[in-house]
Amino acid sequence: VQLVESGGGLVQAGGSLTLSCAASERTFSIYRMGWFRRAPGKEREFVAAFIWSGGNYYADSVKGRFTGSRDNIKNTVFLQMNSLKPEDTAVYYCAADVTNRGWDYWGQGTRVTVSS
Repeated sequence: VQLVESGGGLVQAGGSLTLSCAASERTFSIYRMGWFRRAPGKEREFVAAFIWSGGNYYADSVKGRFTGSRDNIKNTVFLQMNSLKPEDTAVYYCAADVTNRGWDYWGQGTRVTVSS
């Protein structure tokens, strides 16, 4: 499975961005997809996960601000990020867990910078 992220950029605090992740496989055949991020000098952390059978999960730090959605026709998942904060600055990675055995595939990342 190949994953290609897009939509990152520079935004002021309080602003919004929408990240996209296009998958090379039919997304309904993938158990779940998710977003992670790595801030400068920090470990990679979980942001959100979307299970195709139902259920979206978010890290506490983004709950209420970030919302995931998907387009099964385009095999794409989205991450709508609102009320962005400088601490959201990171490289965001899309990931796929095809068979519920762990995050098998990763995208190349897209950078999000939130200025104060």
